[in-house]
Parts: sequence; C-alpha cells; structure tokens
Amino acid sequence: MTGPHPAGQAPRAAVVTGADSGIGRAVAVALAMRGMDVGITWHTDEAGADETAAEVRGHGRRAVVARLDLTRLPGAAHVIDELAERLGRVDVLVNNAGTGTATPFLDITLDALREVLDVDLTGPFLCSQRAARRMIAQGGGGRIVNITSVHEHQPRVGAAPYCAAKGGLGLLTQVMALELAPHGITVNAVAPGEIATPMTGQEDEDVSRTSRPGVPLGRPGDAREVAAVVAFLASGEASYVTGASWAVDGGMLRMGPMAGSHLRDDQWRRP
Repeated sequence: MTGPHPAGQAPRAAVVTGADSGIGRAVAVALAMRGMDVGITWHTDEAGADETAAEVRGHGRRAVVARLDLTRLPGAAHVIDELAERLGRVDVLVNNAGTGTATPFLDITLDALREVLDVDLTGPFLCSQRAARRMIAQGGGGRIVNITSVHEHQPRVGAAPYCAAKGGLGLLTQVMALELAPHGITVNAVAPGEIATPMTGQEDEDVSRTSRPGVPLGRPGDAREVAAVVAFLASGEASYVTGASWAVDGGMLRMGPMAGSHLRDDQWRRP
C-alpha cells in the first residue's frame, strides 16, 4: 500500500465531559498521554476537575476547565464551543457525563425520567452537534466517542430511565456514524460494565482484590481499562472504525448484567 496513511493528522485537542473523576478523568489523562490538549467539564466537583487538569498538565499538555450542567438544556451545550475556542479547535469529543436512578419502574416520577434522559441522551446529542459542526468547519475529520453502558444492550431492574437513555445513545451513535462519515468523523460507543469509580462507590479500589463471581474475569474493571479503549477509538489508528459499540465489561454481557453483578459464587462455571 502506498500513499499517505488514511488516518491523516493525529488529533490535537479533545473535550471530555464529566472528567472530574472516574472514567472521565482516566480518559482525559489517557488522551493527554497521547499528545492531546484536553477540555474538562464538571458538574458538582470543581476540585476534582482541577485535579484532572493538573494530571493532564503533568503530561505536558494544556488543560482547560468549565462547568457543564446537562439538566439545563439546550443552553448548557454551549460549553463545547467555549472549550473548543479556548483550545483553538476540537478533534475529539467524549460524551462521558451521566447519571442514573435506582428506582422501581412504577415509582419513577416524570421529573426523574426527564433528568436522566436529558443528561444521558439529549445532552450528548446536543454536545455532539456542536462538536461535529466545528470539526466540519475546521476540516480534517474528527472522533466522537459516546460512553454508554452494558445497559445499552441489556436491561437492569430499577434502572428504566438509564437503560432507555443508554439504549437510545447506542442507536444515536449508529445514526451519527452514518451521517458524519462523509465528513471524516467517526462515531463509536464504549459500553462499560461494573467499573470501580465513585459512581459505583468504589473509588481507588484495587480491583484485583475484589471478587465478582458473576463476571467471567472475576473482578470489576479499572477506569484506565475503559480509557485505553476510548483512546484507541480517538486515535488515528481507528480511522476505519465507526458505528460500533465496544463492551469493556470483563465478559459481563455474556452472562447478562443482572447475573454478572448478582451471582455470589462460581457454581455457574461448572457444567
């Protein structure tokens, strides 16, 4: 094969929403390690966002920080433009900010439903529009990665709004991939299983010491394991990957997320 590599120019600037801790922080740092300046958003933990920014700068890259409240739509999405202006461009958007519920279907209020759908589905939709328009205007293509969940693919009791939003974001990813492909913009989803983060009450947990009998790999995931997949999808090397959903779940989807998180012994391993 001769001629230029189809990956083109390496991405230089990324925006990662919800990057004040957990998967978002790990993604921001992973992208910085791969030579990108990073825009970081936070909702309630400004100090956490500043810590993420310090880690990014520790790898010799620029970091800019802004608050993003996806319950205040459509106006909140302007933060993507603000960060892109401060960075000088945007080559990568990672829609990581999210929320959920642990409420039985019959007890969920309309307000709770709307909040989860706004944060987990409508927010990424509007943020992606902003980023894609800028990518098209600046030329050179781009990368959008939507952080969904294993519940993009399979349900969980008590998480009706979350599952609906993540399932919707998964199909939105596929439509975006089709429509943005002519502009050289790839769009993929990353679907984590149980990851040791503040959202799951496991911040700074040594995942190798935590038993999860219902997960084939036998443990929760580390946020850096998710970030590594995101970093690949955000890179030039992933130039022919679009419209896909990448499960990072230790095999949980092979078991079903309910079994993966609720089985208490290894009896299932025996024929």
